[in-house]
Amino acid sequence: MKTFIIINPISGARRMDASALERAARINFPQADGAFTKHAGHATELAAQAVQNGYDQVIVAGGDGTVNEAARALVGTQTAMGIVPKGSGNGLARELGMPLMYELAWTALQKAVPTACDVGQANGEYFFNLAGVGIEAEIAKMFAEHGQNGTRGKWPYFKLGAQALFSYQPKTLHVCYNGKEEILTPLTLVFANGTQYGSNFKIAPRASLTDGLFDMVEVLPQSKWKLALAAPTFFSKTFRPLDVTRTQKTAQAVIKYDGEIVYHLDGEPKTVQNELTISLRPQALRLLVPPKY
Repeated sequence: MKTFIIINPISGARRMDASALERAARINFPQADGAFTKHAGHATELAAQAVQNGYDQVIVAGGDGTVNEAARALVGTQTAMGIVPKGSGNGLARELGMPLMYELAWTALQKAVPTACDVGQANGEYFFNLAGVGIEAEIAKMFAEHGQNGTRGKWPYFKLGAQALFSYQPKTLHVCYNGKEEILTPLTLVFANGTQYGSNFKIAPRASLTDGLFDMVEVLPQSKWKLALAAPTFFSKTFRPLDVTRTQKTAQAVIKYDGEIVYHLDGEPKTVQNELTISLRPQALRLLVPPKY
């Protein structure tokens, strides 16, 4: 098995010694080749080169952003991707059941099985876990701007989220899906390929990476106290007693709004004018999945 390893040495809120991560990689994959990322977009370049050079698998040690970059180059190829989680959320890695301790993650990847998984697209750009519009996209935008001059990690994210919860005004969207059109005013509208954002916050507990459909989750605008009471239930797989969400299955949707639409792809904020198209490519990415998935 020909393996290429990509390591982002600066991923995560707590930056570990990259040399320790590299040593663990060499112990478990002594014949592998690899490289450290040096700039934004470098993981995409490295993964594309690995495909061209005939590597069977690419293992990415980094956060959600690095994983997303590398995966873009692997869609539609036979090169499988493994993940060693090194970020603050690690949404896709958690979805696959990867251990969060990097030593255990390297070991788990030795026994992992390539599995064909679905891939999402938003106006042609890939996402692999979640995309959404509404308050979560606004928070992602705030978090990205904050990260340029401040600290990253879970606490700043939740702090910004709490601020947004009290100031965000839901927008009225025209959403076309499954042959019908609805007018929605959601707090957020999520297209879930996987179940969670990361940190075990499960927005779509019944979503699947392999079923050929998104779980389209509408978080309904509710009073602040009801949302606060409901928040802990999102860390459960099935418990949703307060009816703050509505979920439907779909493979495609078109969102229309007169003006700027702020959205996110796996936490990366984006903007578009007037219309956003969400679609799914079934079984387009091979992911290395540990046996207990």
